[in-house]
Amino acid sequence: MTYKAGSGHPGGSLSSADIMAVLYFDIMRHDPKEPKWEKRDRFFLSKGHACPVLYAALAESGYFPKKHLATFRQLNSILQGHPHRLKTPGIEMSSGSLGQGLSIAAGTALGLKMDGNRSKIFCLMGDGELQEGQIWEAAMAAGHFKLNNLIGIVDYNNLQIDGPVEKVMGLAPLADKWRAFRWNVIEVDGHDISRIKSAFIKAGQSKTKPTVIIARTIKGKGISFMENQAGWHGKAPNKEEYEMAMQELNG
Repeated sequence: MTYKAGSGHPGGSLSSADIMAVLYFDIMRHDPKEPKWEKRDRFFLSKGHACPVLYAALAESGYFPKKHLATFRQLNSILQGHPHRLKTPGIEMSSGSLGQGLSIAAGTALGLKMDGNRSKIFCLMGDGELQEGQIWEAAMAAGHFKLNNLIGIVDYNNLQIDGPVEKVMGLAPLADKWRAFRWNVIEVDGHDISRIKSAFIKAGQSKTKPTVIIARTIKGKGISFMENQAGWHGKAPNKEEYEMAMQELNG
C-alpha cells in the first residue's frame, strides 16, 4: 500500500501487525457482512497513521475487496491516509489527531455499559502518543468508572517520528503509570502470537477495571532494513526497497 501510494507509515503498521492479526481473527466478535451489528466488539485505532495495518485486517476479514488496497491514499479512494469512518466499512472512528482515541473508546465503553451491552472496546495507541495529556485524562476517567469492558493496547516500539521515545519524552515507568490510574496491566512480547492471545483472553476476564496491554514491539518488524529505524515511521519504500521487503516477507 505505501509503495503504491508513495507515502504512508509502514514502520508502526508492521510493529502492530501481529496484534491486529490476533484481534481480528482470534479475539474480537465482528461480522464483515453486518459492520454495524449491535453486539459487535469495537476497535479504535488511536494512532491513525498506522491505518495500513487496519485496512489489511479489514480486507482480509472481508469488509471490502482486497483490490481496494491498491488505491490507498488516492483521491476518492475509500482508504484515506488516516481512517475515515464514513468512507470505509468497519472503521469505528476517524482518527489521525493523536491522543484522542482513548477518550472516544472510554466514552463508548461507558455508553455500552449503561445500555447493558456486553460488547468489548479495544483501543490501539502508539507509545509516542502517550505523551499527549488527553490520554491520561481518559485513563483516569476509565479507571474511575470501572470500565472493565475497555482494553487498551500500547504498541511499545520505542520509536516515534523524532527518534527514541525515551529521548523525546520518556514514559518510564509506564506500567506503574497505568496502575496508578486504576488499570490492570499486562506486559507482553508484541510479536509472540500465543502470548498476545493469552493477554487478550486474560484482559477480557477483568471484573472491575479496564486493562491495558503493553506490547513490546519492533518498529518495521519483519523487514530487516526497516527494523528499529525511526526513519521508516512515515516513509514509503522505493521500487528496490519494496522488492527486497516483499522477498523477506514472503521468505
